[in-house]
Amino acid sequence: MVINMFQAALLGLFACLASMPGMGGTSIGNYTLGRPLVAGLVVGIILGDVTDGILVGMAIQVVYIALVTPGGTVSADVRAACYIGIPLALIAVKAQGLDAGSTEAAALATSLGATCGTLGAILFYGTATINLAWQAMGWKWLEKGDTHKLYLVDMVLPWISHIICSFLPTFLLVYFGGDAVNNLLASLPMDGVPMKTLFAVGSLLPCVGIAILLKQVITKATDFLPFFFGFTLAAVMGCNLIAASAIACFFALINYEITSLRLKLDKVSAAGPALSAASDDDEEEDI
Repeated sequence: MVINMFQAALLGLFACLASMPGMGGTSIGNYTLGRPLVAGLVVGIILGDVTDGILVGMAIQVVYIALVTPGGTVSADVRAACYIGIPLALIAVKAQGLDAGSTEAAALATSLGATCGTLGAILFYGTATINLAWQAMGWKWLEKGDTHKLYLVDMVLPWISHIICSFLPTFLLVYFGGDAVNNLLASLPMDGVPMKTLFAVGSLLPCVGIAILLKQVITKATDFLPFFFGFTLAAVMGCNLIAASAIACFFALINYEITSLRLKLDKVSAAGPALSAASDDDEEEDI
């Protein structure tokens, strides 16, 4: 697979859009275009291989499934993992002749994606640093009363930051990096220690993403049961995500009905002594 200049430019553009708050807020930009699963579709369309793009995006998505950035602290840049890691992973998978849905391809994709994501953190902080200059200009305009110029700070000037720290790195790495990946993998035999190590490390990375997610949602031991039940549906009954989601909605409805009934019973129980006391007062008055 060879990435031409036009494809590299499109990938660089989507790398900018994935991190631009102006793209309908972070909902459309960061939390949609910037997710590996969605980016896999976008990259697949641009490179002409939608199926493999989505499969590679799925593998990388598991690694970053629970990534959060509290207070702007970023350990990895998902934008780089998406629009640099996924194209390079596709090239690597094609170069090795692997099936994109295989375990080996997923391990290779997660390794490259995680590497790009970690290096991309530098790009994230570079963007934030350049944006400080635009904010300083905005404060000066605000002090002078030129409030109409604040739109430049929000919608126009940040494009300069993203062109420097998103578009250009993505364009250069995916355009020139493909040959480097091909040459590197060509020099490493599949049964050699380097490739086996890469596959082993890549296979462990999804466990890290799932472990972080569990740490956020598990508060007691019984919370593991729904988690394991979902894996049981997929492994034993062969349910896909849509079927598992439908079953989950059914159980969520049952849980909602039980919880609502319990709350009603608690209210009746709490009101019982008060009603009993009022009844006793009425009887005493009648006597």
